[in-house]
Amino acid sequence: MDTLTMTWGIAGLTALGVITRPFAWPEAIWAVLGAVLLVGLGLIGPNDALAGVAKGIDVYLFLIGMMLLSELARQEGLFDWLASIATTHAKGSPKRLFALIYAVGIMVTVFLSNDATAVVLTPAVYAACRVAKVRDPMPYLLICAFIANAASFVLPISNPANLVIFAGGDMPPLSRWLATFALPSLVSIIVTFLALYWSQRLVISADSVASNVQAAPLSSSAKLAGVALCGTAILLLGASALHLDLGLPTFLAGCLATAAVLLITRRSPVETLKGVSWSVLPLVAGLFVVVEALNRTGLIDYLAQSLSHYAQACPTWTAAAAGGAVALVSNLVNNLPAGLVAGSAVQLAQVSDKIAGAVLIGVDLGPNLSITGSLATILWLTALRREGLQIGAWAFMKIGFVVMIPALVASLAVLAIQ
Repeated sequence: MDTLTMTWGIAGLTALGVITRPFAWPEAIWAVLGAVLLVGLGLIGPNDALAGVAKGIDVYLFLIGMMLLSELARQEGLFDWLASIATTHAKGSPKRLFALIYAVGIMVTVFLSNDATAVVLTPAVYAACRVAKVRDPMPYLLICAFIANAASFVLPISNPANLVIFAGGDMPPLSRWLATFALPSLVSIIVTFLALYWSQRLVISADSVASNVQAAPLSSSAKLAGVALCGTAILLLGASALHLDLGLPTFLAGCLATAAVLLITRRSPVETLKGVSWSVLPLVAGLFVVVEALNRTGLIDYLAQSLSHYAQACPTWTAAAAGGAVALVSNLVNNLPAGLVAGSAVQLAQVSDKIAGAVLIGVDLGPNLSITGSLATILWLTALRREGLQIGAWAFMKIGFVVMIPALVASLAVLAIQ
């Protein structure tokens, strides 16, 4: 068996392991196992593997900072307070609660990124469902997973993958970004809402929401955690405007906020650190190594040549095909490494904004099909497990097919004709 076949075979098995989780092992084990096999069999050198891991440094810093902020807010009761506010405004209506959570999800995704929606909003929604005494919280929790991707291309900071696609100094100014993505984003958000509500309408209609909910107390440390989250959003907007990486500012914000609250409350950092989902980091690192091995097979050069050729022959159909293909691949290998490959190919091919935009929509929105399509969805799944909840890969995919396909088609169509 030649090295090319072995590399692609291991990459495929790694993706399958991450998606299906044989023996109920965590996703990170399968990603790391795939990376170790590639190095052990000599399919990628240790230095190249380390180079692949190093490409994710900004992502690791971003995740650590955001997970610290989330755990801090959860421990200080900020989520319980938000839950009582949301339930009070729902006024006993499950439909109103569904719409309210969706609106909050849009705001968090747009200004704090899709990963923040998964990490920060999911426990808040679960708390809201617990306070509201709903029988089945899953329809409301699904909002966090789907809006995290559906609204993730409103702004450059809404998804770290956006910065990957337009890396190398080619990031459009905010005015041009909005001109390209504002309407497709709006369509994505609306279609996702309608499709998700339709898929969950029977459960929502049969549910009930408590209306006599007392507002939870908000401590000074919880207020500080809330200020830290808002400050981080402003910080990320500034970093994005200056074309700076988002990882280090988010990491510093998370560390400083955690240190400040722990000093005020005079608590040990052990509980906060234990609450962080550290397994996400080796998962991402392993996937970066797998993608680096695939890059060594000439994948990016081939994709760039094909993209450049078809872009000249038929740009509109190339944009649609590229967006659809990247959406599918993102569900097979996760959208972050897929975005790295697609972004490199787009930059090398020097295609138009429309084709680059279609690729970005595929990377951002496409992962709504599967439970491991995006890092945000994996983080969401981790948050569910922490609360003792589970959803299978097939169950999620059946919903994802109903929700993602029409949203992707509509968004790409709007991008093509505007």
